[in-house]
Amino acid sequence: MSWQEMSPMTQRLQFITDHQRGLYSMAELCARNSISRKTGYKWLSRYATEGPPGLVERSHAPHVCPHRIADEVVTLLLGVRDTHPTWGPKKLVHYLARRHRQVRVWPAISTVADLLKRRGLVPSRRRRRRRPEHPGTVPISTTAPNDLWTADFKGQFLTRNGLYCYPLTIADQETRYLLAVHGLLNTRVKSALPVFERAFREYGLPLAIRTDNGVPFASTGLRGLTRLNVWWLRLGIQHQRIRPASPQENGAHERMHRTLKNETTRPPQADLMRQQRRFNAFRREYNEERPHEALAGDPPGAHYESSPRPYPRTLPPLEYPGHFLIKHVTSVGTIRFKYTLVVLGRALDGQHIGLEETDDGIWSVYLGQVLIGKLDEATMQVYG
Repeated sequence: MSWQEMSPMTQRLQFITDHQRGLYSMAELCARNSISRKTGYKWLSRYATEGPPGLVERSHAPHVCPHRIADEVVTLLLGVRDTHPTWGPKKLVHYLARRHRQVRVWPAISTVADLLKRRGLVPSRRRRRRRPEHPGTVPISTTAPNDLWTADFKGQFLTRNGLYCYPLTIADQETRYLLAVHGLLNTRVKSALPVFERAFREYGLPLAIRTDNGVPFASTGLRGLTRLNVWWLRLGIQHQRIRPASPQENGAHERMHRTLKNETTRPPQADLMRQQRRFNAFRREYNEERPHEALAGDPPGAHYESSPRPYPRTLPPLEYPGHFLIKHVTSVGTIRFKYTLVVLGRALDGQHIGLEETDDGIWSVYLGQVLIGKLDEATMQVYG
C-alpha cells in the first residue's frame, strides 16, 4: 500500500487499525506508510486523546504573530499615507514616531511596505539598473549648513492658462533645506537674480553654489561667466559647475525635483500665482514635516541654520596689488589695452578687472582674487 493511493484521512485511519492489530512493529508500520516514526507517534497520541477527529489536519499558522501591526497603528499609517500619497514606508514611520510617542514599538519598514502593497497603495515599477559611477566624479563634501547651496531650474511646464512656468529651486546640500522654489516666466539672469537676492537676505551667504551649465548659470563667453555668477564672485561665493550631461553630480537636488514634480505639478495649477501658492505649501511641508532619509528621518528644518555671513548692503570693493594694471570694463564688455579694444564679454560689464604680466607678453586677468583668463599681447585675445 502506498501512502498516496488514498486520502490522508483514510490513510491515517488505516495506520491506526494496523497498529491496533499488532501485525507490524512501529518501525515497519511507519516504513510501509512512508512516514517518520515521530509522525507515526503523533497520530497515535492524537487518536488516543481525541479519537478520529484528532486525525484531521490542523492549521500550521502561528498562534501569535509578533510582527502583526496593531489596528490603531494601521489606522495611523493609512491616514498619513492618504494625506501624503507619495511618501514611502520609511517616511511614514519617521513622521508618526515623532508625533505619537505613546506607541512604544513601531513595525519594521518592510512590514509597513507589505501593508501598503496589500492595500494596493504601491504602484508597480520596473526596476532600474544602477549605472556605475564615473571614476572622475568628484563627490560633494560638506560639513555644515551653507557650505554649499545647489540651484537649478526644474523642467518647464504649462499652467492651465497656457503660460510656461520655470521653477527655480535653491537648496542647502548639507541639510537638504529647500531655500527657495519660485516659478518664473523665463530663465534669464534678470528673472533669477531677485530670487537669489531674497535668499541671501533671509539666510545669509553660502561658501559656494553648485549648478549645471545651462542658462543663466553659464554662457559661451569667457570662462562661461554670466552676470549672475560674476555677482556671486563679488560676494565671495565660489561657483561650482557640474560636468556637462552629468546631472548625477547634483543628485540630491535632482531627486528633490522629482518629488517637487510629483506633488506640485500633477496636475498643474490654473495660473502662475496659484502655482506659486502650491510651491510655497510644498516648501513648508518639505522643510518642516517631511522626514528625510539622509537626516535619520528628521525634516531639513530641524538641522538648518542661517549663514553667519550676512548679505552686504553694498558689494565689497575689488582690490588689487599695487603692481596690477586696473581696467574698467565698458557697457559692451570691452577694455582698452595698449590702444586696442579687447573683448572680455558682457558678463563683466561695469567691473574693474586687474591685469598682471606673468610672462613675456602674457597677462593674467583677475576679477578680485579670481583668475578668469589670460591675455596674449600678440593676438590681443583673452582665453580661459
